[in-house]
Amino acid sequence: MASLTTRFMAGAPKFARFAATRISGSSAANFHSYSAEPSQPLNREPKLCSSALEAVQCVKSDSVVFVQGAAATPLELVGALTEHGVKNNLKNIEVCHMHTEGPALYCNPEHSHIFRSKSFFMGGNVRKAVAEGRGDSVPIFLHEIPYLFHRKIVQPDVALIHVSPPDQHGYCSLGTSVDCVRAALVHSKVIVAQMNPKMPRTFGDAIIHQSHFDYAINIDTPLPQHGGKGSSEVETKIGQLIAENLVDDGATLQMGIGNIPDAVLSALHNHKDLGIHSEMFADGVVDLVKNGCVTNNNKVIHKGRIVGSFLIGTQKLYDFVDNNPFIEMLEINYVNKVGVISQNPKMTAINSAIEVDLTGQVCSDSIGTRMYSGFGGQVDFIRGAAEGFDGKGKPIIALPSTTNKGESKISAVTKPGAGIVTTRAHVHYVVTEYGIAHLFGKSLRQRAYALIQIAHPKHREALEKAAFERLKTMPVP
Repeated sequence: MASLTTRFMAGAPKFARFAATRISGSSAANFHSYSAEPSQPLNREPKLCSSALEAVQCVKSDSVVFVQGAAATPLELVGALTEHGVKNNLKNIEVCHMHTEGPALYCNPEHSHIFRSKSFFMGGNVRKAVAEGRGDSVPIFLHEIPYLFHRKIVQPDVALIHVSPPDQHGYCSLGTSVDCVRAALVHSKVIVAQMNPKMPRTFGDAIIHQSHFDYAINIDTPLPQHGGKGSSEVETKIGQLIAENLVDDGATLQMGIGNIPDAVLSALHNHKDLGIHSEMFADGVVDLVKNGCVTNNNKVIHKGRIVGSFLIGTQKLYDFVDNNPFIEMLEINYVNKVGVISQNPKMTAINSAIEVDLTGQVCSDSIGTRMYSGFGGQVDFIRGAAEGFDGKGKPIIALPSTTNKGESKISAVTKPGAGIVTTRAHVHYVVTEYGIAHLFGKSLRQRAYALIQIAHPKHREALEKAAFERLKTMPVP
């Protein structure tokens, strides 16, 4: 048994290393305890800590710390991480994550010698740090983030997660955020969990046995919430245009983050047999299910089930997904795989953007050189819808015609330094409150014409002149 233990110890993942040390000299019947599979019970118990500060003492200088995101951001542990780093004069800690909620105090300027954030998709709480060079942003497709862990490009020493309490069998749930979390856990040396009865219990890839935790704390606090404020007049108009003209009965929907996708959902109450296959979804789905509009009946895969990977909304949404087998929360490298997306009937992908130029190039992650968010799942779903197996997919980019300052979001050229997330060849439909531009198969001058027609009227003349200067010909229908 000693030689077997030695083989597993060499370069093994965290769970295998721990299990090997615990069962050295035991019978071969315990072989299953080497498993790194999070749903496999191990012959061990986590240390239950009295405080979040005690739980994060495992973080040392030069550690890589993974933090779960969205509504599942472990706020107590993140706050304690900052306090621990300051109190113990730690150095060079990398905090990697997708979009997180709450104050990211570790990103404050006074802590820059201790912590550095690395965002795979950036939220507002770390934008300033990235803009000022105290944080990093990684351009990456959402479906490829788990590969960072599997290919050991990012190797977490500690993972901070937020789960539901264990059931009678010892199983917890990752709740509202599965996405890349499962991949990070498998490759983390130490897992620290905050267990919260307010965390919805979800199924699919969300299940993890408590024996995989090294340290845990019990909390009872509400999850961060978003939405519930209603859409603006412009957003409502865009939602109606998409719902009435581009969403068919029986369509499978993906909605990106923002008020416009929510506005689309609120305009779909006369539709039938809709399905949901989306990296995330929000409150609007709840009423569509209750009204019988979302049935998932026409799906070829995951028939009769809503498929998601992370979510954030109001308590209404969290109550809806809690212990609900109608919802499957799956890993992002599956949910956002183009080959999986394309199998859904009438796949309709609805995503927003910061600006679109006259040739159809889409900037979604930055405002000029200033990073704003990330690639997310936009390209994954735009391509998946375009490659729909039934030829009826609809890739949609939706945005207001102007910014809050009145600048045109349909631009002659993108701002200097702006990143192109979705290329002009990917784009099929662009929608503003002034209409729908169908770009697929159109030449550059035809695209320019179609996009000018849906720009704000006060900007159309200037855009037409700019199009002529750029293309050396007038835009035509």
